[in-house]
Amino acid sequence: MRLDTQPVYNEKDLEGQENSNMCIGPFKRMCHWGPLIAMGIIKAVTLATVSCLSQWWPPQGSWGGRLVSTSFMSCALLTLYCFLHAMCTGPGNLPPHWIPEKEEDKQYLQYCGTCEGYKAPRTHHCRKCGCCVMKMDHHCPWINNCVGHRNHASFTFFLLFAVLGCAQATGILSLSIYHAIHRTWYLYYGRGTEPMVYLSVWGLVVCMFVLGLAIGVVLAVGMLLYFQLRGILRNRTGIEDWILEKAIHRRNPEDTPFIYPYDLGRWNNFKQVMNMWCEPSGDGVVWSMREKCHQYTLTIEQLTQKAEKRERMREYQVVESYSGWWFPCTKGLGVCCHPPCTDEQRIKLTPGDVVAVTRWKRYWLYGECTHPAPSQSTSASRHRGWFPRRCAVQVVSGAENNTNTAANDTKPRREQENKKKR
Repeated sequence: MRLDTQPVYNEKDLEGQENSNMCIGPFKRMCHWGPLIAMGIIKAVTLATVSCLSQWWPPQGSWGGRLVSTSFMSCALLTLYCFLHAMCTGPGNLPPHWIPEKEEDKQYLQYCGTCEGYKAPRTHHCRKCGCCVMKMDHHCPWINNCVGHRNHASFTFFLLFAVLGCAQATGILSLSIYHAIHRTWYLYYGRGTEPMVYLSVWGLVVCMFVLGLAIGVVLAVGMLLYFQLRGILRNRTGIEDWILEKAIHRRNPEDTPFIYPYDLGRWNNFKQVMNMWCEPSGDGVVWSMREKCHQYTLTIEQLTQKAEKRERMREYQVVESYSGWWFPCTKGLGVCCHPPCTDEQRIKLTPGDVVAVTRWKRYWLYGECTHPAPSQSTSASRHRGWFPRRCAVQVVSGAENNTNTAANDTKPRREQENKKKR
């Protein structure tokens, strides 16, 4: 059984999407700390490596120098191109007010209150971009954009060429610094064939700093590249990994196992994302499926998980104000030293607010503010995030209170029965 859905657009939606793209141009994307730092690292590593390479192994002196220089400059240029392509192309967004072609398909899809439309399969709403992103993997601050359906290939190539280029830069800068430090020894005791690298004190400091940047890129970006390639071969995004983990965890051993619908085999998964022109296959709405699966297999699982999440939800009433700071020193040392390991926002709360909590940690809670205090102005946007656990107390309903009372009453009886048996 295969349920297909096609995007339905109208002139109003397309006009709104064009205006949105005009407002968020490439220059505005660039004016952010993430792209600026990334461009600074690319420029610093490229200039320092080219400068040292011209002294350590001049490209005009031998074929080996030309080969090394050509290889490094190719990686540097491709890194810059794929970085700009991933940032400016974007992941591909659903237009506002999107609906499936068939009316009966709405029951299988989640509704986005912000975009006022339905989410297509594998589509998720990004709070930072303010839109629904097709096949969203994550929001990357370094490109100031989401990684998704349209720019997944270019983002992966950006990581690949960055690692390859910085690996070459690490070798070139290390050998250049070594020869620059031993230059005097070579003048007196060398054979005359050693390369002479001239670096001032500040030049040596700058090269060592850039060398540290290059090593950091190889380690950090290399790890991210590994996770991206693993996700591509499995045809799973980071969000879908989390959905699949919960789908397996919530089932009992005797239940029918959940089948991930988009895993078509490693080679087919790879071809679906990666190609020379960085053009994805498909429209980002209708996907190729495994046998015994249909277009809404994963979305139905998401709806079930959402329903179970609402059942686990507990209401908390705020008793202490919280400013929304990431490290609230006034809330205790444990709160500051054990923050949630996530970039999700913190919410500002005042006494009297009611929060629907869905995630619990020892020192922090995550939930959505459902009933603001009368002093706050309500808004249509969802106000959710993390806040210190000590700022709120759980609101116990009558049924829960009766259950807890009954449990407390039966506890002494069980203890007396156990004593009699002994």
